[in-house]
Formats: sequence, C-alpha cells, structure tokens
Amino acid sequence: MIGRSRASSRCFAGSARRGLDVVIAMAALIMVAPAMFFIALAIISDSPGPVFFSQVRLGRDGRPFRLHKFRKFYHRLDGGGCDVTLRNDARMTRVGRLLERTKLDEVPQLWNVLVGEMSIVGPRPESLVFADCFTGPFRSILDHTPGLLGPNQVFFRNEWKYFPAERDPHEFYRTVLFPVKARNDLAYFPQRSLRSDIVWIFRGVSAVFGLSATGEHGVEGTVDEVWRREDLAPRSDATALEHR
Repeated sequence: MIGRSRASSRCFAGSARRGLDVVIAMAALIMVAPAMFFIALAIISDSPGPVFFSQVRLGRDGRPFRLHKFRKFYHRLDGGGCDVTLRNDARMTRVGRLLERTKLDEVPQLWNVLVGEMSIVGPRPESLVFADCFTGPFRSILDHTPGLLGPNQVFFRNEWKYFPAERDPHEFYRTVLFPVKARNDLAYFPQRSLRSDIVWIFRGVSAVFGLSATGEHGVEGTVDEVWRREDLAPRSDATALEHR
C-alpha cells in the first residue's frame, strides 16, 4: 500500500509538473514574441547566417533531441570544435555577446519545453561529446527530463569564468566542472518537489536579471577545491568518472 501510494504521488507530481511546464512555456512565448522578433532582426543585421542554432543534446533516458537557441556565434563557427563557451570567445558575434550576458539566447528552448523534450526545471542537457560522462552514479541524472532552469543554471550562470586559460576546456569540464554539477543535480532532483521547483524558477529568473545572489561564491570554492585535488579525473576503468 505504501509503495502504491508513493507511486501515485510521483505520478501526480509528474503530471502537475508537466502541466506547469506547458502553461509557463505558452505564456512566456506569447509575452516574449515581440522581443524574439527584434532579436532575430538584430542577429540577421549583425552577421550572415541563420537566426537559430540547433544542436543534438542528451534528453531523458539518454534519448537525443535537438535543442534550439538564438545563434550567438558566427555562422559555420557554431561549436567550432569546442562545446563550451569561453571567456572572450572569438566565435561570438557582437549581438551574441549581449545574448550570452542576458541569457536571451536560451529563449527558443521554451519550444523544447512546450513539446515535452525539456522541462522548465531540470538538469541542463549535455551535448553528445560529453555523453560518456554519464557513467556510474551519474547515469541516474538522465532519469530526469532536462531543464531550462535549476540549481546549476543558477550557480553556473557565468560558467565561462571557471575555465583556466592554461587547461584544455573539454578536459577541464570533464574532470572538474562536470563532477561538481553532477553532485548538485543528484543532491536536488531525486527528492525534488513541485514547491521547490517553483522556488528554483524564481531564483533562476532573478539570477538572469541580477536581482538576487546566485551562490557563485560558494561554487567557486568548490570548483577550486576539486581542481586542486584532481581526484575526480577519469580512471582507466571509467568507473570513477564524475560529472558536472
């Protein structure tokens, strides 16, 4: 009886969360439609190329889906061999820098939410190049629908500032940032509630507009500590690999 009750509660929470996703995504798309029009014009005027950038990401249960963003890099340099955005990234256009600072490049993902590929609150979806990071305990992160907002989206709002110039960005992300982020996800999502998700929605929106502290100071200390120890680097048996 207890197990059945818990399953019923989880099913209700999942349905309620999906309903909230649809309502928020539809309302937000309607409200930001005029802004999206002017953003599209600015992107086209700034540099040749498409308005949107799409990339295959890992969804729930590891199923791939196509994530959409406003293009912030020069056309044909999107990605450019590097799957992370760095400080003073030379691939970024003038409009792209503004989109990056304001996070407006993420707005098209409301469509991903509307069609059920993403949720408003969830772990950030990784690109396929980091698919091998989801091993061991981190595999369970893929049990959750990826999201637009969440703890890591708040704490790592300015992720580019953590990448040291002397380190390979992909290697640093795998061995340092991914483990920190993965632990954050595993600490929150297995026991999340609809109420706590709503709190993270408000925290996420506040962080975007700079209206509240993002908690980055504590994250900086954690990242520095992991980097110094270097005890989370991939081992030959791949069982100890930990992720963001």
